[in-house]
Order: sequence, then structure tokens, then C-alpha cells
Amino acid sequence: MRLLVCQASLVLAFLLAGCAQPRGAAEPPGAGFEVRELPGHGETRLQALVRGPRAAPLRYRVIVLPGSGCAGMAPFAERYFAGLLHARVWVLHKPGVRPGDRTPPGDCPAAFVQQDALSAWQAHARAAVRALAREEGATVPTVLVGISEGAELLPALAPEVPRLAGLVLLSSSGLDPREAGQMQARRLGVQPAWEALGRAQAGTAPDATVLQGRSLRYWRDLWHWPLAQPLIDGPWPLLQAWGEADALVPPEAYRRFGERAGVRAAPFCARGLPGAGHGLQAGTDDGVQRLWAWLEQWARDPAQGLCAPLRR
Repeated sequence: MRLLVCQASLVLAFLLAGCAQPRGAAEPPGAGFEVRELPGHGETRLQALVRGPRAAPLRYRVIVLPGSGCAGMAPFAERYFAGLLHARVWVLHKPGVRPGDRTPPGDCPAAFVQQDALSAWQAHARAAVRALAREEGATVPTVLVGISEGAELLPALAPEVPRLAGLVLLSSSGLDPREAGQMQARRLGVQPAWEALGRAQAGTAPDATVLQGRSLRYWRDLWHWPLAQPLIDGPWPLLQAWGEADALVPPEAYRRFGERAGVRAAPFCARGLPGAGHGLQAGTDDGVQRLWAWLEQWARDPAQGLCAPLRR
């Protein structure tokens, strides 16, 4: 299965990439998944996909934070997460996003655009993860997976997860989003547009002002969002998988973070997949399933550590 990548603008494509399916009505989850509601921050409710293990025994749990955009993952969740055989899988969705939505990013409702901001999403996701911890306890180890933008929430969610085995960055550079964005703008030769956005977010226009498909509230959060140092300082194992032909995040961004993360006290491992794009696909080679296979290898003997499969 190919993870489809969408772009709202060439300049900011690396930020606005999400999981988009062709336009259409919301669809029910595939066989094995069901839709559940979880409490967010305040009165907000989040919708999530949940599925039990495809094969006995249950060995671990995976909590997934998807990328940006306003499409849900239900239309392709069964195929996308097929390789997580012995895992209970939870896929959280942003407020206002239903798992079956097939909305292209350029058509995101105005209400979604206004409420979409990293600080708000983080508060809602933290509340949902806390609820999961109360509901399911710590019977099996848990892995937090962040897909693209979703990885920016992981350091704040990690303390809420009992028996956390580690974090997985899927197509996320690990750098602060502002730094990664600057590198992508330079790569595309559109630094003036990026600099103009920086001036706008630093100005006095209202948060509700929409630029490049996002509100200024979103950009103001992103401009000051710390990711690299929290990941480097964190006490949990960190596994990163990325495509060497990623058009939305410069390969140099992945390499730069890898150099900085070399000082981590906790294990760090990274694997660039030759020829793979932002969705980890390279022809018929499905890098997402390869990543899940590494998790399955680890889960057979968790004491070996999350990075052990990549050292073989």
C-alpha cells in the first residue's frame, strides 16, 4: 500500500503533508479496527481507531500520532498497520477529524484550520493518552509512534505512558520544525516566502489570520516549538526511519539530527531507506512494513532493546 502524500503549497509541503485519500464521504474502518472516543482537553472528545493483535499473543501496544492534514486513517489503516501482528494499536486523530474522513488538505474546513495548532493538539493528545493509561494499565510495553508532524508531540506524551519502551519517528527529521522548514525552503529556493511567513507570525495580526493554509496561531506555535533538544535529552530509546528520497524533508535534516542525537544517554538508532519517499515507499518496497517488522522482532525479546533489530 502506498501512503499518499498531499501538498497544500510547494513552499510548505513538508509541513502540510498528511495522509490523504481521494475525495469522498467518510468511510468505516477496515476489518479489525473500530472507532472509539477518548477525552481530550476540556470538553473536547477525540476519535481514535483501535485494533487488537492480529496474532496471539499480545506482546505490546502501539499508540500512533498521525501527520498533519484533516483526513483520517481508517480507509487504509488495515493495510498500513498490517505488520503489527502482536500489537494492540491505537491511532489518535486530531479534534474535528473523523477516522473515515477522506478530505484533501486544501479542503480542510475553516473550523479545523482555526483550531489546528501544535499546543492545542498536544494538550488533547496528552489527555487521551492519560485516559488510555487509566483504562488499559501497564500490562504490556508501549511504543509511541509519530508520523511526520505527529512526532512533534512525542516528548510531551512520553511521561504519560506506563511501561514506555521507546519512541519511533516515522518520516520526522527530529529537528525543531522551524529549522527543518528553513532547510526545506533553502532546498526549494523559496527562502523569501519562508522569511515572509516568519515576519507575519512575529507581527500583530490576529491568530485567526490564515496564511499558507494554516492560521497564524499554528505558525506561532511552530516557530517556537522545541523538538530536537527534548528528543536528545529524553531517557527513552529512540528509533527513526526515513526515506532517502523524501521530497518533503531534506535528507540533510535527518543527517543533522542524527549527528546531534549521537550524544544521547539513551539508545538512538536511525535507518534511511534508499529510494523511499516521505511515505517510506520505494517502488514495491514498503518501508512502513519493514519498520513494523523491526518492532515485531524487538517484541519477541523486549530486553534486547528497541534498537536491536537495526543492529543486525
